[in-house]
Amino acid sequence: MKILLAPDKFKGSLTASEVCTAMTEGILLANPTAEVVSVPMADGGEGTAEVLTQVTQGVWHTITAQNPLGYAVEAGYGISGDGKTAFIEMAQASGLRLLKLSELDPFQANTFGTGEVIAHAIQQGVEHIVLGIGGSATNDAGTGMAAALGWQFLDESGQQLRPCGGNLGQIQTIIPPKTTWEGTVEVACDVTNPLVGPQGATYIYGPQKGAKSADLPILDAGMKHWAEVVQTQFNLDLSDMPGAGAAGGLGAGAVLFLKGRLTEGVNLLMKHTQLAEKMAGADLVFTGEGRIDNQTLQGKLIAGITRMAQEQHIPVVALCGSLQLAPDELVTLGLASAFSIMPGPASLDDALANAPEYLRRAAFQVMRLFV
Repeated sequence: MKILLAPDKFKGSLTASEVCTAMTEGILLANPTAEVVSVPMADGGEGTAEVLTQVTQGVWHTITAQNPLGYAVEAGYGISGDGKTAFIEMAQASGLRLLKLSELDPFQANTFGTGEVIAHAIQQGVEHIVLGIGGSATNDAGTGMAAALGWQFLDESGQQLRPCGGNLGQIQTIIPPKTTWEGTVEVACDVTNPLVGPQGATYIYGPQKGAKSADLPILDAGMKHWAEVVQTQFNLDLSDMPGAGAAGGLGAGAVLFLKGRLTEGVNLLMKHTQLAEKMAGADLVFTGEGRIDNQTLQGKLIAGITRMAQEQHIPVVALCGSLQLAPDELVTLGLASAFSIMPGPASLDDALANAPEYLRRAAFQVMRLFV
């Protein structure tokens, strides 16, 4: 019997790899002869780079880069085992999690540190970059990232501007670097927001980055001005491009500055993990995450896994810490069934500390149905 494991992390408790380990132990306890294939997954956000590095037998690198406000921070990224692909998350250097609530400042924050990570990867000789752009603290349209890669931004007097959200409206000229990297970039982007307007980067995501109501039209006007400069100088219209507004406009910036291609994070993960090939011939698929709720319905990871499994007529079972969906919603997700791993009422500390054991037990109980 072949079992495929394709879980996300249990946030705050277990990495996706650790989830696979616990599930495997429970499965083999119930069926010692089962063939278990583990494919740790992520949704394109936090943990994506680590998962892809592991699945490609790659190497993790850590460098010192600038955080969104210019202070030093340790930022990691991975390079695949064959040395050709770098797996980078912008949140490592430019993420919201790096700042205290009192430090949030969409006018001053920038993505320079993400550019430093990209530059370091390029220096290692990679030919391809997978860039995850979730969880940003910035609203700079990727100009900070570009500056770290040699781009310059000048005002009407020809003076060089610091790249940040508050200076976008002053940019009059964009100067590309004299030499550019010739590799390719895939951008993991799971939102479809345009760059500007009521559904754009600023109005939808600005408040969580510290923007007050009065700040939103100012920041959005700056973003719109930047897009107009890009349109004039590069004949590239980014304003209404789906996904351009992701990560404070880094979606748009990645298209202009990196010639990147915006891709759904889940599809990108499935491609690079070769999930379809590994799923072939499986009798059962296990997936899961810390909590299965309404956000799961809006997300794409479990839905993508079940869609792929249905094409191969393979049932999918999900294990989670907290199960908050009704039966019809589980059917909508495409799951054959879903179970909370909790054996009874417990504190959060207990749930986190004993998650591996609870996962082992739950996987064992599910597998007993097939023995």
